[in-house]
Amino acid sequence: MGNVVGIFVKSIFIDNMIFAYFLGMCSYLAVSKNVKISAGLGVAVVFMLAITVPVNYLLYKYVLSSGALAWVSESLRDIDLSFLAFIVFIAVIASIVQVVEMVVERFAPALYSSLGIFLPLIAVNCAILGGSLFMQERGYQTLGEAAAFGLGSGIGWLLAIVGIAAIREKLSYSNVPAPLQGLGIAFIITGLMGVAFMCFMGVKL
Repeated sequence: MGNVVGIFVKSIFIDNMIFAYFLGMCSYLAVSKNVKISAGLGVAVVFMLAITVPVNYLLYKYVLSSGALAWVSESLRDIDLSFLAFIVFIAVIASIVQVVEMVVERFAPALYSSLGIFLPLIAVNCAILGGSLFMQERGYQTLGEAAAFGLGSGIGWLLAIVGIAAIREKLSYSNVPAPLQGLGIAFIITGLMGVAFMCFMGVKL
């Protein structure tokens, strides 16, 4: 249980998808002009990571990895389908994105209109695929560890985009030098937030 909590906290603050790995920067910078819209996209990313990472963990452990098919038949023990992991992960992500898109369009049409093209682009958000690839690379041993990592990574991404959106809203009332207006100041703020999140690296989990 302690290991699960450690993975969860670490994925939010220490291994933050934005500030540690710069994954999902395109939508992070493009959508983070309004807190409400940013929060909506952030919640969608949390949902995606919380679902796709555990699903891909199960597929990798019981279907794709070397010897994973031994539970079906001993004659299949030597089969290794891990070379298909990348394609399978993308297929799972694309399928779940379609479900998320339909749900948002049905129950939050205003948010759906505000997000525009960025909602279906969650399918190619590198933070989503990165979550599954990190899960595979780090070799989490249980479904709980994979789920904690996926949920924590999503919450970390949500905190990052809502944080910068709140700052950018305040900056609209500030006298930002003309050469730095827009993406220039956004990059500077992102760097400063990344430095601030580095303070959590000293936390012992």
